[in-house]
Amino acid sequence: MMIQLFKKYRAVIAYLFFGGLTTLINLIVFAVLQPVMYYQVANVIAWFLSVLFAYITNKLWVFSAKTHGLAELTKEVSSFFFFRVLSLLLDMFIVWLGITVLHANPLLTKLVDNVVVVVANYFFSKLFIFKVK
Repeated sequence: MMIQLFKKYRAVIAYLFFGGLTTLINLIVFAVLQPVMYYQVANVIAWFLSVLFAYITNKLWVFSAKTHGLAELTKEVSSFFFFRVLSLLLDMFIVWLGITVLHANPLLTKLVDNVVVVVANYFFSKLFIFKVK
């Protein structure tokens, strides 16, 4: 029964695992950079590095997406980054709201922000980017 459940939810489990690692990368880079630069610049750098990691892990191990040819790969990468830019805008808004408006702890704000963004990114990836053909 456990094996059947794992097989049924393999993509979700893999997404949560690699999403956790992506979040960790995002938080560590933000935590290192935020004290020495403007928090939104640190946020964008953390976003970029974590998105690169996320694309590779989502493609290979979460959705096992196969692309045939450069045109298909370019479309997939473009789609992935387009939707990640949408979630970056959400990310930047939540960080701004938490740090600037609510004066919350930057790292705690970033942690809450990552939970919201990971959920949004899962649905973007499943519905629009790595669709089963």
